[in-house]
Amino acid sequence: MSEAEIGVIGGSGLYQMEGLEGVEEVKVGTPFGEPSDKFIVGKLMGKKVAFLSRHRRGHVIQPSDINFRANIYGMKKLGVKRIISVSAVGSMKENIHPEEIVIPDQFYDNTKRRISTFFGDGIVAHVSLADPICNNLSGTLYQSAEKAGAKVHKGGVYICIEGPQFSTRGESHIYKGWGVDIIGMTNVTEAKLAREAEICYSTIALVTDYDCWHHEEEAVTTDAIIAILGKNVETSKKIIKEAVSSISVESECLCHNALRDAIITSRDSIPAEAKERLRLIIGKYVS
Repeated sequence: MSEAEIGVIGGSGLYQMEGLEGVEEVKVGTPFGEPSDKFIVGKLMGKKVAFLSRHRRGHVIQPSDINFRANIYGMKKLGVKRIISVSAVGSMKENIHPEEIVIPDQFYDNTKRRISTFFGDGIVAHVSLADPICNNLSGTLYQSAEKAGAKVHKGGVYICIEGPQFSTRGESHIYKGWGVDIIGMTNVTEAKLAREAEICYSTIALVTDYDCWHHEEEAVTTDAIIAILGKNVETSKKIIKEAVSSISVESECLCHNALRDAIITSRDSIPAEAKERLRLIIGKYVS
C-alpha cells in the first residue's frame, strides 16, 4: 500500500490535482465499503499527497450518498495525518462575497441521515469536537490563501445541510438568523470522522453564491455556481500548493491523540470483531 503524508479531498469542480509527480491510482479497501473513487497518489512540492474526488470523477455521488467512513478510513490506511478539504459553499453574510475564500473554524450539523462515527456495534467513544477544525492546519491554509492572492476570511461557522436540494428561502433566512457564515452539504461529516481517526482536518471553502436569502441576488442555481466555481477551483489549487510546501509532516498535533481518553467501553467488553474492524484506528489504545 502506497503511503501519503497529506490528503486532499476535492469537492464540486475539483476532481483532480494537477502538479502531482509520479502519480499512481490506488484502490483502497475498507471495512466500511468502497471510498468514493480511487486515490490519486503522487508527490507535490516534494511531499507525498493522496487526492480523492469526494463525488467521484464525473460528479456522480450526491452528498447524502457519499461513503464518508470509507473515504476517511482510506486516508488513514494510506498513512495520511492531515486532510485539506475543498468544498463549494454559499455565503450567509453580506461581507462574504462569491469568488472569495473562507477558512471556517466551526460547524453546525443540520444533516439528517449521515453515519458520522466509526464506533458502535460493541464499542463506544466520545471524542472532543469543541474545536472541530485543526487550528494548526487552518492557520497554514489561511496564510497560504493570502500568499496565493485570494480574498480570504479567517474563521466562521459552516452549517452543513443534508441536500441535495438547496435551501428554501424560509430555511435560508432561519440559518442566517442563527449567525452562521457559510452553508454546504459535506464537510461536517468528514470533520467528525477525521477527528475519530486522529487526522488533522481543515477546509478551504469556495464561496459561489448567496444561497437564497439575499434580496438583491438571484436564488442559487447550479448554472450560477458552475460559472463561479472554475475561478475558485484554480485559486484553491494555488492555495493547496502553498500549504503543502509549508506543512511540516514530521510535527505532531493534538488531533493525533484525539482518542486517548475517548474510548469509554471497558477493554474486556469490546467484541473481537469490533477490535479487528477498528484496529487501524484504535490499535494504539486497544490490544
